[in-house]
Amino acid sequence: MDKQTIALTLGDSSGIGPELVVKALNDKEVRDSANWIIVGDEDVFNKGMNIAGKTLNYNKISSIEEFDSQREDLWLIDLNNMNKNDYNIGELSAASGKQSGEALKYAMDIALDNYADAVVYGPLNKNALHKGGFNFHDDLHFFADLLNCKEGFGEVNVMDDLWVTRVTSHIPLREVRENISKDRVKRTIEFANGILKQADIDNPKLAVAALNPHAGDNGLLGDEESEIISPAIEKAQEEGINVAGPYPSDTILNERKKLDYDCMIAMYHDQAQIGMKLLGFNRGVTISGGLPVILTTPAHGTAFDIAGKNKADAGAMIHAMRKAQNLITRKATKK
Repeated sequence: MDKQTIALTLGDSSGIGPELVVKALNDKEVRDSANWIIVGDEDVFNKGMNIAGKTLNYNKISSIEEFDSQREDLWLIDLNNMNKNDYNIGELSAASGKQSGEALKYAMDIALDNYADAVVYGPLNKNALHKGGFNFHDDLHFFADLLNCKEGFGEVNVMDDLWVTRVTSHIPLREVRENISKDRVKRTIEFANGILKQADIDNPKLAVAALNPHAGDNGLLGDEESEIISPAIEKAQEEGINVAGPYPSDTILNERKKLDYDCMIAMYHDQAQIGMKLLGFNRGVTISGGLPVILTTPAHGTAFDIAGKNKADAGAMIHAMRKAQNLITRKATKK
């Protein structure tokens, strides 16, 4: 198999993304493992090198047509789309949101045109993206819109051999209950089952978290478990999916070894993310699943509070890059 080619964006220019990309590529094993095409503004990338205290040699080009996969170089497509006077490191700005959104769109385009096998992107800021003109709920829905996907996609977090996905995602907590239905729970179970099978996990074992404390305590603390979640699980079981629950959300991760599952299905964002980040903040990867393009990113944010201080740990960024490579290999073997 030829060396993989992966488009790599810097994330939000004001955050830790440029620094993370530089630190990750400074790892020779990572850098030599693929053809990396950085998509972004050259000045932003150079600022990332200054912050990280690292120097990377790269081949600057202005369009993907100039890329040569036979040359063992690090490539930078300079979009020249950032004015250094329009943003400050560590501060949210429309300019940074616009730049990161444009870079992602370009990276997606070159993946769709088969120049790149996957896209790995640095941490984004949803508010900055909105201010920059990308009016989507989150990056997942931005990708889905670009790819004209209406359903069957979702966000998945991976850390080592633990997979996590959610019935609801980036919505206010007060709206969670109204967005949980039997159909939505069942579709999330089916989505998780399909994603794990694509990752070569045969007959994946899924564990569904409850919504209420103590899994509703037999209806005393809520009936969503008996009226919504359990019927959805039973329906999925009838279709041959290896799924169980609902389990109390305060113990489901702690009892993973006992429950013996591959993927946890949470009801809402923080129910999943708090536990995942406690288990390994710098190992978590987010995958935008169910889309025709492989997309991965570190499972953490832009960290404006430490941006520009050379304090960012590139662990999750490296894991995101390696996970993309792993998914490319698996996709190729299924053709």
